[in-house]
Amino acid sequence: MLNALSLLLVTTALSGVMLLVLSSLAKSEVAGIREWRQANLLAVAALLLFAGRGFIPDVLSIEVANGLYLGTITLSYAGFRRFLGRRVPWPWLAGGALAALSGVVFFHYAIESAALRIVSVSLYHGAVCIAIGVALRAPVEPRLRYPFTFTRCAALVLGAGHAWRATFYAIDAYQPYSLLEESTYNLVFFAIGTMALPALTLGAVMMANARLIAASAHAADHDHLTGAASRRAFFAFAERELARAERRGGGLGLLLVDADHFKRINDTYGHGVGDLVLRDLVERTQQVIRKIDYCARLGGEEFAVLLPDADGRTVLAVAQRLRAALERTPQLAGGASGVSYTVSIGVAMLKPGESIAGLMARADTALYAAKAGGRNRVEAAPESDPVSGTPAVRA
Repeated sequence: MLNALSLLLVTTALSGVMLLVLSSLAKSEVAGIREWRQANLLAVAALLLFAGRGFIPDVLSIEVANGLYLGTITLSYAGFRRFLGRRVPWPWLAGGALAALSGVVFFHYAIESAALRIVSVSLYHGAVCIAIGVALRAPVEPRLRYPFTFTRCAALVLGAGHAWRATFYAIDAYQPYSLLEESTYNLVFFAIGTMALPALTLGAVMMANARLIAASAHAADHDHLTGAASRRAFFAFAERELARAERRGGGLGLLLVDADHFKRINDTYGHGVGDLVLRDLVERTQQVIRKIDYCARLGGEEFAVLLPDADGRTVLAVAQRLRAALERTPQLAGGASGVSYTVSIGVAMLKPGESIAGLMARADTALYAAKAGGRNRVEAAPESDPVSGTPAVRA
């Protein structure tokens, strides 16, 4: 039969499990993990002290146990704030927790009322739970939407539950009450008080896991040096755009961009400056192209720009603007502001029935022609290409 003591022990076990789960994430870079671990560690100690009511001194099962449990929700909230990259309002939290603990002490020694001790603690727990729910209203990326929604709803429900609990016991403030009594209402309110942290921690673990997955996906889809899309992500995007172009009959253009004499830059100025040049190239490219266009690093100093829903004239014009933009002396950090560079660009438009590999091959041929023609120029694919007839452009 379920009773308060068994509920305490089950909750203690849950907090212990959550502590182990969070410990497995301790070496991750997700902010908030440390605070959530500390919260569950305090919860295990507090719940065991609560379970010892009648067997250990009251000061341990009342003041110390409540003090530790106030710390659990405080640290939980601090973890969520840190996860969101926000400042933790420690003075306000410390003030609220101290006020609640003062109420526990007052209604133990000055006026004996277990019910009012519950009111003191529940008001603080409820306020912090609602604060967690409010903090998690911020818009998030799709990968994090479900764990955020789950945790926000759990926090708001728990906040309302604590408010209900505080109201209930405030009405019957001077009725005799035992922490471990087996009445139905006591078990319901006891569950609200003890299950709050496991529920919030479950949400925290879901959020941390979703962020780790999102970070891993971002790392796989982006070049770590320049921030451009990775080669793998580019081909996945290109295949999707190819299918869309075939369905709708829209144009699809490709630019292959290669930094001229890049080895000379590395040999003359060092690889650190070469890295700055590549980052500058991507930054300038992003400023020239549209938001729907896709810039990726294929490897070394070679980049690709895919232009969906664009005709041959537009694609060639973009290539010309990009070549001109990248010809300027870049303002690089780290003492490399005097380094200048240029690029060669090969242009190709998708032909009916052509694959991405075929499009890439023709753009690569055009890039080779731009290199052979003196570099710092734009070269269109051979005459069979939709942008045929346009001579090589040197701005």
